[in-house]
Formats: sequence, structure tokens, C-alpha cells
Amino acid sequence: MFDVAIDGATLSISMNRAPVNAINEEWIDRLDRLLDEHETRDEISVLRFRSALKAFCGGADIDMLAERLSSQSGIDQMIGTVRRMQALYSRIEQSPLVSIAEINGVALGGGFELALACDFRVASDKAKVGLPEAKLGLLPGAGGTQRMTKLFGAALARRLILGTEVVDGAEAARLGLVHWAFPADQLATRTDEIVRRLASVPKTAIKVNKQCIFAAQERRSDGFELEVQTTKLLYETPESLNRLRTFLAQRKR
Repeated sequence: MFDVAIDGATLSISMNRAPVNAINEEWIDRLDRLLDEHETRDEISVLRFRSALKAFCGGADIDMLAERLSSQSGIDQMIGTVRRMQALYSRIEQSPLVSIAEINGVALGGGFELALACDFRVASDKAKVGLPEAKLGLLPGAGGTQRMTKLFGAALARRLILGTEVVDGAEAARLGLVHWAFPADQLATRTDEIVRRLASVPKTAIKVNKQCIFAAQERRSDGFELEVQTTKLLYETPESLNRLRTFLAQRKR
């Protein structure tokens, strides 16, 4: 279901549930456990999501959905699953790790909601992304309506969600839905380059910078004070001090 690899500071999680990495209870359980196992390791600072299949992630498991919609108790179960997906994606979003989704193919519904929970999104120019649930009389309930609006504004959220539009990776980059789009044969290599740059940033710096960005997104009045407090924390962190002293010493030469 997931293939895991660690390369230096990077934890790569490759989804591998044929045919389209559909999301079910076991998928949620296993991913949660992987985060439990690796997220707090001091040496890991980058979380990379990718797929071993042609699709990145096609969203919720259709068989699970069909089974549960046949009864009220099943519907209640499905609501519980939606809550679990929300919690998992919020965990990824708020993780001390910097996260990147490498979208090689279809990323729809819950699959694109996973990508939206990541700090960075990189896609093949031929990938397909979107939140088309309204076409089925539903909504992207694993955080899709909230993150899409918060990240890109109400106008683009309405276009994608109400208009049920699915766009390719190149158009997604033009709209800002993904940070980069590359030809499919360059996707892995170019993502490697980005990941190496992210892996060079100290984990503590990643964590507190993310906290400050969240404060700004949430329009918290204490965001400026949080900057001061976390700046003090970094000045007192050995790795930050060593990097700063090295930089200053080089400037004097």
C-alpha cells in the first residue's frame, strides 16, 4: 500500500495501492502509523509523497463508498472516515516536516486534498488535478473547500469546486494550484532537486517558519509577536548559531 524510503533527511512515501491509490480505512491507518514512526525523528525534515502507479491518487475508494451508502449506519461510518481524513491531512499540513506532493498523474478529490495539505506541490504537465465531487452531488469534505479557498481565494475555489473543473498540470501551475509543472520524463529529477534544497534547511527553522505562516493565514493578531519569540528561539538554537557564525565568518574574508 505504501513503499517507504529514507534518503538523508528525506522520507519518501510512495503510494502503491492498485489501480489508483484509492483511499480507505486501511490507507488512513497505515499512513497515520508511518507518520507516528518517522515524523519525530531528528534526522528527517522532508516528507515527500509520490506514487508508484500511473495515478497519484484517485480519491476515496468507490467500493467502500458504494457499500456504505446502502444504509444509514454506513453513511454514519462514511462521515467518520471523512473526519479521519480531515484529521490526517491537518496533521500533514501542521507537521514539523516540510512536505511536497509529486503529482505524476490523476489527483482528484481526496487525492488532490492530500496534495493541498502539503507545503509544496509539483506536477507533471500532463497530470490531472481537481475537486469534482459536486458533479456527484457531494463536496470535497476532507478539507478541500477550506484549503482551496484559504490558499487560492474564493474565485478560484468556486471555479474548481462549483465548476467541477479538472485541469492539467501546466494549467494548474499557471493558476497557482501547483508550484511547479515539468514534463513527465523530468518530474522525478526536478523534484529531486527541489527536495535536496528543502533538505538543506534545518528542521527547527522549518517548524517555526511554518508556525508563523499559519499565524498569518489565520490572521492571528499575535503573528508579529510569534515572529519575535521564534526568532529568539532560533538565535538560541546551536545549529542556527553555527550556520550564522559560519556565514558571518565568510563575509569577513
